[in-house]
Amino acid sequence: MRQLIAGNWKMNGKLADGAALAASLDAQAGDLACDLLICPPATLLATLAAQLSGSKIHVGAQDCHAKPSGAHTGDISAPMLRDAGAAWVILGHSERRADHGESDAVVLAKVLAAVAAGLAPIVCVGETEAQRLAGEQNTVVALQLTGSLPPDFAGVVAYEPVWAIGTGRTPSEADVAEMHAHIRATLVSHLGATGGGLRILYGGSVKPSNAAALMSLPEVGGALVGGASLVAADFLAIAHASDAVATGVRAG
Repeated sequence: MRQLIAGNWKMNGKLADGAALAASLDAQAGDLACDLLICPPATLLATLAAQLSGSKIHVGAQDCHAKPSGAHTGDISAPMLRDAGAAWVILGHSERRADHGESDAVVLAKVLAAVAAGLAPIVCVGETEAQRLAGEQNTVVALQLTGSLPPDFAGVVAYEPVWAIGTGRTPSEADVAEMHAHIRATLVSHLGATGGGLRILYGGSVKPSNAAALMSLPEVGGALVGGASLVAADFLAIAHASDAVATGVRAG
């Protein structure tokens, strides 16, 4: 299966900046062996979806509401995102879980709403530093998976090592491989045979210097890229690192 390199622009980018970045990516993407996705802020979604229509770059959103419409000031529904041109949506991101108190049940409701609207969900899971230090990482991630994914889930999962964000600690390749193997086993247990074929992205400070090593690890099916996705050269370098893995070429 082709790896997925997804860029989460988070709360960054105005219209001119976003259009320029999208144009630069489109001009340089070429023929990739991976799928390339950008998830800009909602204010840029319709414009960039139109700009990239017909290109090899997919466009997605960063969140959606669980209801299709209603009195939910400031929120955006999955059908609205689809109407604006989104094909994907990130759900359950660690920043949403922490900053907005989103529970597994809330994420599950959003997943169901996204699928009903025709969006492909990328569901994020990951443990905090306190949870890892207590040795609870496997239990925490397994509970997030079983609580956030419906039994017929056919989207993408992304692992975020929340414990490494802003702590100065860097996950080792062994840490990543161990957790991805655990996620795979949990997916198979929860979803059956379908769980064996879902892509599991790694989302912990992926950059050009570590992308090839991370993308080549067992059960890593791509990357959820944050800051590096805001720089065309860096994002494309990560995509090309995925290409090298797909073609059996390893950077020395």
